[in-house]
Amino acid sequence: MSNSIDLNCDMGESFGAYKMGLDEEVIKYITSANIACGFHAGDPMWMRHTVRLAEEHGVAIGAHPGFQDLTGFGRRNMAVTPEEAKNDIVYQVGALQAFTRAKKLQHVKPHGAMYNQAVNDEALAKAICEAVMEIDSNIILLALSGSLWVDVAEAMGLRVAREIFADRALNANGTLVPRSYPGSTIHDVNEVVERSLRMVTQGRATAITGEVIRVRADSLCIHGDTPGAVEMAKALKGELQTAGVQIVPLGQLV
Repeated sequence: MSNSIDLNCDMGESFGAYKMGLDEEVIKYITSANIACGFHAGDPMWMRHTVRLAEEHGVAIGAHPGFQDLTGFGRRNMAVTPEEAKNDIVYQVGALQAFTRAKKLQHVKPHGAMYNQAVNDEALAKAICEAVMEIDSNIILLALSGSLWVDVAEAMGLRVAREIFADRALNANGTLVPRSYPGSTIHDVNEVVERSLRMVTQGRATAITGEVIRVRADSLCIHGDTPGAVEMAKALKGELQTAGVQIVPLGQLV
């Protein structure tokens, strides 16, 4: 349970002439932005544009690196060695950091399949942590609440924030229900707000199987490309504040 929470959103996932997400509107309601770094989405033009957007709105900036999989939007599992994963992370995070005015990032949150694989793959989880520490030991890793990955990061001395998802269903073990399964993504704004309030203020969530599980959260993720994302972000922020929850960037929580 918490009286403070960070609101994060994946951003900068447009590519070339193809626009994705409602970044310019959602940015008004969040405190941390996870910006794509060109491997699963984004490109140098969109990276600079999104960094500037976050800076103009006072939103903390984080890198959102993923597998080299533009065609699959980084959501396909890939067999990469720990060394490959580490170098891919360093490459992407370093590129995004260079676009910031301060040449500093608040956090790193891996994307899609890389994120989901790291939840239970200790070697991949460690490689990601090593990459973050090599770049800047003060950067926060944003990882799934309750996962082995969080334990690995803490054991390595990394600053780690526990993440929950406003619009994604959970398995009984706390992992995300794969997007290929019915009901994996929740679109009803009222349901999203209700379950998010429960997770943040009570530390509890209902799994897709109906079981009530415990969760611990430092940051709540909103997906900017979800239908109704702007309405969802606005409603979430408003209801959390009404419930007495302070909305603050990760750097003030971890």
